[in-house]
Amino acid sequence: MTREHGVAGKPKTPEAGAVVPQAREAVLSTLNVDGTRRWIRPKVEHGRYWRRRVAVAWALIVVFTALPYVRIGGKPAILLDIAHRRFTVLGTTFMPTETMLLMLLLVGIVVSIFLLTALFGRVWCGWACPQTVYMEFLYRPIELWLEGGRSGQLRRDREGGGWRRAIKYPIFLLISAFLAHTFLAYFVGIDQLVQWVRSSPARHPAAFATMALTTGLMFLDFAWFREQMCTVVCPYGRIQSMLLDKSSLIVGYDRRRGEPRGKAGQRRREPERRFGDCIDCGACVLACPTGIDIRNGLQMECIHCTQCVDACDRVMERIGRPRGLVRYGTQESFAGGRPRWLRPRTVFYPLILAVVFGLLGLSLARRASADVWVLRGIGEPYTTLEDGRIANQLRVKIANRSDEPRAYRIDVLGVEDAEVVAPENPLSVGPGQTGTSVLFIETPPDVFDHGKREIRLRISDGVDFEREVAYRLLGPFTLRPLAAGDD
Repeated sequence: MTREHGVAGKPKTPEAGAVVPQAREAVLSTLNVDGTRRWIRPKVEHGRYWRRRVAVAWALIVVFTALPYVRIGGKPAILLDIAHRRFTVLGTTFMPTETMLLMLLLVGIVVSIFLLTALFGRVWCGWACPQTVYMEFLYRPIELWLEGGRSGQLRRDREGGGWRRAIKYPIFLLISAFLAHTFLAYFVGIDQLVQWVRSSPARHPAAFATMALTTGLMFLDFAWFREQMCTVVCPYGRIQSMLLDKSSLIVGYDRRRGEPRGKAGQRRREPERRFGDCIDCGACVLACPTGIDIRNGLQMECIHCTQCVDACDRVMERIGRPRGLVRYGTQESFAGGRPRWLRPRTVFYPLILAVVFGLLGLSLARRASADVWVLRGIGEPYTTLEDGRIANQLRVKIANRSDEPRAYRIDVLGVEDAEVVAPENPLSVGPGQTGTSVLFIETPPDVFDHGKREIRLRISDGVDFEREVAYRLLGPFTLRPLAAGDD
């Protein structure tokens, strides 16, 4: 069966004598049977779900635009600083060395998506995904206004673009540039972004090239690629079979109520035949932004945008039938059963989330303002100095997690007459940075027992951080004389 509703396109005319292979049916909703692009021109239905989605969409647009300017505890609300390997989420900064914290955060996000999908289906795709939000509530309304509505779009598809279609592309480019700047603010920070915008591109060619590339990709997406981002590129639709079950909320067609279908004329010609509520008007297909027929069941291309629900409800009200032929429901309810909200995945997913976010919260609460790593020096394990003292080379790395510069002092505990020789002690480390100090610990030769001596290094900043790290010094293999009372 070929999908023919809600789409328009001007197929290429084959050359004389050319053999054009024809598929038996459309493989994708965005392709004609001859393989050419099928442009989706949906009819916008301004029903109850549409009004709710408008409110949600513009609230998300405002949040997305304003969030780079929001600061929590003096830090950006979200800053994914890949260049400096610092990731700030809701005022909490994660560093690349915090593998466990990052893993817990990512696992929590993934399991949250699993739970959200198990309960509400693809509500993210239809209501909150930036691709859907900007396409359906920013780019498409501007396009419809400029091109004279859906009828104007269909006419221009047949006859050519014209000046109305030409002027929309500069407008799309300006919007894409604004969105690209906002998007990059999440990765470089609003202060850095403002500096780039106010200065000449020649002063930061790499940043300008990144901005231009991001703008071009967004323009290409919303001006040309459009719904193919959801149907071809995004993997979410392909993995929904693993995330959904029979009790997950979806947008579906009630076949028990709607079948058999019958148009108005057919119903008049066959009054003795019993028809369902579906009058086969195709309004649900005309409204679909991905060009599918919701009556064919759950499909990969369906993003649960509810446009088909608004379209069908309008028709049902017009013919005096109750709304809900196409509605939110579960596969069980459409088959006549009762949905089960309590099932294994809706129990285990919240339990996993409770454990993951509990561990994350506990780890954040116990996290110190600095991390310390003590590494052995490169080269000989130890050196005998001219005065007979033994020197061990160490490398101490300190990661400052605070928002202010700190000076970390390194002391040796557990050995008398031990001396720390370092080019910088205390070691100054800037906020969010990591500093390394190469130092030597000089000790008398008689402190070693069988070539080793356990010590403790105390690292403190004099403010709120102090940690003792155990370390083993190496030295000459000599027997220490027994002291009084030793066994």
